Amino acid sequence: MTRPFRFSVNMTIPTDGAGWRDKCRRAEELGYDVIQVPDHLGMMAPFPALVAAAAVTRRPRLGTFVLNAGFWNPALLAREIATTDALTGGRLEIGLGAGYVKEEHDRAGLDFPGPGGRVDRLRHTVGELIRLLEDDEHRPAPAQRPRPPLMIGGDGDRVLKLAADHADIVAFSAGRDTERGMVPIDADQLDERVAAYRKLAGSLADPAGERELNLLLQVATVTDDPLGAAEAVLARAPALADVSPAQLLAYPQIVIGTVREIADKLRTQRERYGFTYVSVLDDALEAFAPVIEELRED
Repeated sequence: MTRPFRFSVNMTIPTDGAGWRDKCRRAEELGYDVIQVPDHLGMMAPFPALVAAAAVTRRPRLGTFVLNAGFWNPALLAREIATTDALTGGRLEIGLGAGYVKEEHDRAGLDFPGPGGRVDRLRHTVGELIRLLEDDEHRPAPAQRPRPPLMIGGDGDRVLKLAADHADIVAFSAGRDTERGMVPIDADQLDERVAAYRKLAGSLADPAGERELNLLLQVATVTDDPLGAAEAVLARAPALADVSPAQLLAYPQIVIGTVREIADKLRTQRERYGFTYVSVLDDALEAFAPVIEELRED
């Protein structure tokens, strides 16, 4: 049986209290299933923002997308998670990643080890969170038992193994870090990454098909002129200087076109990769809503 779509909006744009409350209410009105907050300096702090979102909404779940393991002591993070889950009535979903922005670690006075060291730290954090939050003696206690759902984000082999072992939701970044910045991977490369995850998860008692697979759409633009919109995206993305508009339109994490064209692309990607949990950035909050309506009964 095909898993139905779930849609989230990742709130990256800081605002004041009234603006935040209005935007969260609007996300609920537009049909988003999850309100998410990232974990970057210069953006809203995740946990107070999610508690504030819960106070003005009823239906959406609330998630971190994703916490940077390098910013957090696991015991203190477990306290934040349990408190937030309790204050939001058990609506919390925890997203975790290894972190990738060195400049933010420098600003915070935190070390920034190489990729292997960051994954080691993520693995330790995941293990400690599971141990602490699933302990019936942990105080404060989360509302959800044995713990809130866990999303692990990343595409590397070791992160995918960690996700296969422990995640309820697997988020594919579908990008690679280069000297020019983060750039998307193409459809065939994403095929390989999803296949690698499924191979790692295939030996587990909990089959990969029971996990939710997530993809963050880096660009979601509703338009009757997709090539023109793609050219505009490339004009402000120097890291993609070698990419043509047609190539950009083919990337899985880029959706540009009419509502029907975008919906059809997401249906095709659900069939090809298994992505049923789709996230957009909040600059597409309003524009993407008709796509949600188009896919709601799928």
